[in-house]
Amino acid sequence: MSQEIHTPITAEEIGHEFEGHAPTANVSDYAIEDWITLIVFWLMAGCVFLQFFTRYVLNDSYAWTEEIAINCLIGVVFLGSAMCVRMSRHIQVDVFYHYMPAGLARVLATFVDIVRIGFFAYGCHLMWRYVDIVADEQMVTVELPRNIVFYSVLVAFVLMLIRAVIVFIANMRRGYSVLERPEEFQTVEG
Repeated sequence: MSQEIHTPITAEEIGHEFEGHAPTANVSDYAIEDWITLIVFWLMAGCVFLQFFTRYVLNDSYAWTEEIAINCLIGVVFLGSAMCVRMSRHIQVDVFYHYMPAGLARVLATFVDIVRIGFFAYGCHLMWRYVDIVADEQMVTVELPRNIVFYSVLVAFVLMLIRAVIVFIANMRRGYSVLERPEEFQTVEG
């Protein structure tokens, strides 16, 4: 068992680490789904905090906060997925592309893009059918229709479909995708 060695550092040296210039925020990097997801996330965080406060401080919890927080989480997950599609940040296995010929890698990456578009189109179809089936259901603890949640998932699937088509077109114009050249899609921070 080896012992860790820590290099002593002074408070002044630690303070100098924070003297660098903060990167400039570029609001144009964000799309509408990013802002909506941020709002829904903070609504969820507020509900969770209210649930915690009323349960452990007041010893009388509001039942509705849990249901609203769960529904907000659903929105955050699916709207966040639309963000991931736009930025090509979903989990993917790209190691195989480094070992295959460029032409085969291009064909396979195009196939993956087409399958992704088909998946999101089918997801839109399924959500549309599901919303139609459960359109009249109410939430359990709040007098709100549950289709608010289902329509947000449908909208997220439509956004994912649109973003997947945009990514496909960009990949075709560029001649490669994130699967073939992941290093081209890395952002440099600092």
